Amino acid sequence: MIAELGLAALWLAAALAALQLVAGAFAQRDGTTELAGLARPAAIIQGVLAAFSFLMLLILFAQTDLSVKLVAMNSHSAKPMIFKLSGAFGNHEGSMLLWITVMALAGALIAAAERRLPERTMMATLAAQAFVGLGFYAFLLFSSNPFERLPQPAMEGMGLNPLLQDIGLVFHPPTLYVGYVGLSVAFSFAVGALLTRQVTPDFARAMRPWVLGAWIFLTLGITAGSYWAYYELGWGGWWFWDPVENASLMPWLAATALLHSASVLAARDALRAWTIMLGVVAFSMSMVGTFLVRSGILTSVHAFAVDPERGTFILVLLSIYIGGALLLFALRAGTVSEGERFSVTSREAALVFNNVMLSAILGIVLLGTLYPLLTEAFDVRVSVGPPYFNPVGAIFVVPMLMVMAVGPLLRWRQDNIVRIRLPMLIAGGAALAVLLLVTVTTNIGILPLLGLALSAGLGIASFMPLRGRKLRLLPLATWGMVIAHFGIAVALFGMASESAFSEETLAAVEVGDQAEIGPWQVVLSEVRPTAGPNWTALEGRLLVSYKGGTSKEIDPQSRNFWAPPQETTESALVTRWNGQLYAVIGREAGDGRWQLRLWWKPFVTMIWYGGILIALGGVLALIGRLFADLKRRAVKLRGAERRGLSVRNVEPRDAGA
Repeated sequence: MIAELGLAALWLAAALAALQLVAGAFAQRDGTTELAGLARPAAIIQGVLAAFSFLMLLILFAQTDLSVKLVAMNSHSAKPMIFKLSGAFGNHEGSMLLWITVMALAGALIAAAERRLPERTMMATLAAQAFVGLGFYAFLLFSSNPFERLPQPAMEGMGLNPLLQDIGLVFHPPTLYVGYVGLSVAFSFAVGALLTRQVTPDFARAMRPWVLGAWIFLTLGITAGSYWAYYELGWGGWWFWDPVENASLMPWLAATALLHSASVLAARDALRAWTIMLGVVAFSMSMVGTFLVRSGILTSVHAFAVDPERGTFILVLLSIYIGGALLLFALRAGTVSEGERFSVTSREAALVFNNVMLSAILGIVLLGTLYPLLTEAFDVRVSVGPPYFNPVGAIFVVPMLMVMAVGPLLRWRQDNIVRIRLPMLIAGGAALAVLLLVTVTTNIGILPLLGLALSAGLGIASFMPLRGRKLRLLPLATWGMVIAHFGIAVALFGMASESAFSEETLAAVEVGDQAEIGPWQVVLSEVRPTAGPNWTALEGRLLVSYKGGTSKEIDPQSRNFWAPPQETTESALVTRWNGQLYAVIGREAGDGRWQLRLWWKPFVTMIWYGGILIALGGVLALIGRLFADLKRRAVKLRGAERRGLSVRNVEPRDAGA
């Protein structure tokens, strides 16, 4: 009965999405019709129904209801409860239901709370959101039903991929989905503004919190996914340029450019067409990622290899959404006015330059991701990895970081570069000093060398906007910018250090033998069997000491799962302020020896600390923007009360927004 309730709620939500689309469309003809007034209530109730449907799926997985096909294929009675629940979205159908649930809830929040836009633009936005949602509802109901019953209940479930049975993967997919859905909301705002020709600062202010929220969640999702791959896969790396990793990176790059462009439009009424185009591109990249992960075109640890019919369905949706939006942009771009102009030496110009660089990096990643798929269609297999992505991307990353250090110091509209020569000299001097010091003392590659130098310069420059200002009076949005830019410097320092100074060794040792890696001494004291709720393992007991200091015990494992049968590697980590020791135990090498793979990675944790700082900066900026909007709204209301106007009269109108 629970499955039937979930399916019924999904059908009703789809019907309300259709009603929301029709009501929003009628509002474009005559905003006073009763049908137009149904758009907001339809969006709110739709969000409730979609959330109820996903809750029913969670209950089915919690109960391990093996009469439901999805549960039987992705769960097992012996799994811990946390992984039973994560199994609800650790598969194709469940992840798509989570996607549409978050999207419906976002639409409900827009309908309930957004009052800054003209009503026609708001209705057009809700109609666009419903149009996007209908495609995903159709996909679930006709191609990927998560509530499908089996003719006979299964005796036992097949279980979830053991690599996904990790606490990191409990948080990684939902954060990414929230980010993707936030970009779909930005897309809907862009389409609504184009339809009504209302590309204004009010439009940018309404869209910006959604873009910022999506960017925060994408940052957290990518950071969590990177750390999961680092410690779970046992390869010792934090980024592999895997196509599925790229599928999450591409929307983040587009969202970063869109966030800055929307901020310029909101604050200075410039970059109107650029903001609209980036809104379309950002959602396009999330759809491309969805196609790559769920079409079966890729084979990856975290791709859902499904039948081609579903991939075709997603490809059709992608073509309709993106092709339609680009066509609309082509038809309406001429009606989008240029906006305010600005000087080459201004903050707007710096943001435009970096947006161009981000767009170029996005193009590089997209080409490197799709090219092997294209050649494979002609029976030619090629591999595109770090030798392409790293040096080609650096061509655009290096100037982008240099401008990022300078841009926040510039004034809006027009400035004189001489005014900021002192902070530029300080930041540039720090970068040059690090460059010379590292060159003299070590022998590393050019890219890590540039990374270390730029991280020093950017780290200092990120705090320069605070110079000469009263810190307690600074807006939260300014603090957010400072912390986010400093987070980029911290992450860059970690990436460069890991690339330049990592050490690796593979040893075959008997119990009692010692191996060395960098400043660490590692002794294999014991190999013992152990067991978990749905796995058995051989666990190595390692005694590790840093430069001959106090020993610490760590326990890497080689696990064997039985549902489904698969062998995995569980690494063991020792974290210090200056890096991590990374240890993996392998198979028995013969004559009583065991394989040990050890890494010493100086400052590698800075990569993920930097990611957290970037997201924290986004959170502070989001809170600051929301408070500023509330304050602006309160000022308008007080002014309206003094003039004897109603609250409704304060809302922006089509003619004067």
